[in-house]
Amino acid sequence: MTTSTRLRATLAWRWLLTATAALWLGTAPGLAADEPDLIFRRSTVFKFLTPNDKLATYGIDDPEVEGVACHFTVPEKGGVTGWLGIAEQVSDVSLACRQIGPIRFKGKLAQGDDMFRQSRSLFFKKMQIVRGCDARRNVLVYMVYSDRLIDGSPKNSTSSVPIMPWGGSDTIQKCGDFISG
Repeated sequence: MTTSTRLRATLAWRWLLTATAALWLGTAPGLAADEPDLIFRRSTVFKFLTPNDKLATYGIDDPEVEGVACHFTVPEKGGVTGWLGIAEQVSDVSLACRQIGPIRFKGKLAQGDDMFRQSRSLFFKKMQIVRGCDARRNVLVYMVYSDRLIDGSPKNSTSSVPIMPWGGSDTIQKCGDFISG
């Protein structure tokens, strides 16, 4: 058996095992139970017979802080592996969070708590949006990054939301009052 034949056989077995595991587990990588809203998608790389590579922009409300919404854009792989739901997605993600109403905290928060988590591959890679509070400036800070069991990525994006009065109310909550620990 030549080296190229062995390589093709190895890749075919890996693909078959991955596809079988996805079917057996009944879980293709997808969105968490609280799915963000898809705003739009744009193709970035044309694929002839399979889905194109795309950028997808999603919106999600912070589940613990009323009045804050985040939008993030993620690349979505096309091709056969993307079509089957087994492609490992890249770690490039952009993030923007804004105040969209009066801010009310629903309870105590820990610095660096997960606000949202999404699988980015069949096994072991996830994208996370985490939240913190800059108490000195009364600003909520959100960071998005992806990690993997063995090897994470330093690629990240940060967005901050200054807590401002809303709708004629002078009452402003202080994020530092809601940080636990």
